[in-house]
Amino acid sequence: MKNILMYSSSYCPYCINAERLLFEKGFDVTEKILVDENPAELQKMINITGKRTVPQIFIDKIYIGGFEELRALDLSGELDKILT
Repeated sequence: MKNILMYSSSYCPYCINAERLLFEKGFDVTEKILVDENPAELQKMINITGKRTVPQIFIDKIYIGGFEELRALDLSGELDKILT
């Protein structure tokens, strides 16, 4: 089972789409951190990724990026390799 960490917010359509894509691949987000509810986690996310937007996704501690990067990996077939 892959460990999937996603920095998210309560009202984020890109986060919902990322979760849906992963679910359709047979995976659930293992840990979701809501940065809009915890400013310290938002700062931690920014420090780690250099990004202020959500989602920010890690699969087994490998930084994937946001929804656009996740979707690009899916379209190229690389996401399946990462998830296996």
